[in-house]
Amino acid sequence: MKQPVIQVKDVHKSFKLVQAVKGISLTIEQGTFVALLGPNGAGKTTLVEMIEGIQKPDKGEILIMGKTWKNNEDELRRIIGLSLQETRFIDKLRVVETMSLFASFFKLGKDRVDEVIGLVGLEEKRKAFVVNLSGGQRQRLALGISLLNYPKILLLDEPTTGLDPNARREIWEILRKLKQQSETSMILTTHYMEEAEQLCDYIIIIDKGEILKEGTLGKMLSDEQGEKSIEFSLKNPPQHLPLATGFLSKIGWNYEDGKGRFTAGKVDDQLPLFFDYLEKNNLQLNDLECHRITLDDLFTSLTGRHLHE
Repeated sequence: MKQPVIQVKDVHKSFKLVQAVKGISLTIEQGTFVALLGPNGAGKTTLVEMIEGIQKPDKGEILIMGKTWKNNEDELRRIIGLSLQETRFIDKLRVVETMSLFASFFKLGKDRVDEVIGLVGLEEKRKAFVVNLSGGQRQRLALGISLLNYPKILLLDEPTTGLDPNARREIWEILRKLKQQSETSMILTTHYMEEAEQLCDYIIIIDKGEILKEGTLGKMLSDEQGEKSIEFSLKNPPQHLPLATGFLSKIGWNYEDGKGRFTAGKVDDQLPLFFDYLEKNNLQLNDLECHRITLDDLFTSLTGRHLHE
């Protein structure tokens, strides 16, 4: 096993009456890219802010390279690169001036500034004022600043939210290159399924302050139990589905406006039960699709709703 760079042990955090994080524990090894996947309000940002040292846990312990934030802040901040959900810059500074300002905090010179500007693809914008950058270019600038100090740990809080698909993929490509060229460990919070699948070795699904499931993508979606997602639509659909019994009463139904979804472990045995249920309740299929379970299907089966809801 590689050395753990981040250890979170039974961490809790509340804000007045809201429990944002409820006893989360996790370990991240050197060089691993980890996705914290969950909807808005799941507790992702609060958890990352505690790892960053911005928030303090009410209970539990966080170790960065085996050290707590107490009495080790200067040392730990030099090995961490971070990009928050929203980064504000000085509008009338140029890109190269902004990079140089942040590089000076780490006593880094022009060579490193030029290297990072090239890494994040802002060569043509190096003399542009920040106020004139597009949303995607601002995010690339924020990512570049987080990379200036050769971070051992990179913490990115929803870095592509609000970007168009092309700008999002540009950020992905930068992170892929970083993964190939360094031993940097990364925690990425996101509510984009594809982003987690494309970038990360290990995925942690979090909702309502708790970890629901974690593992590699292959492990989480493994076909060991033959799980498939069944999607269907009905002709003349009722507002609510009739009460089901037996196996069908135990599965996680998702039904709205005549369209439904559920997960089946043994399709050959369980799909006929579904057809019997439709026939007994005078329900007619419009169409039906069966496919291998996806991350969205998994999240729906765990929570009863889609990730984007």
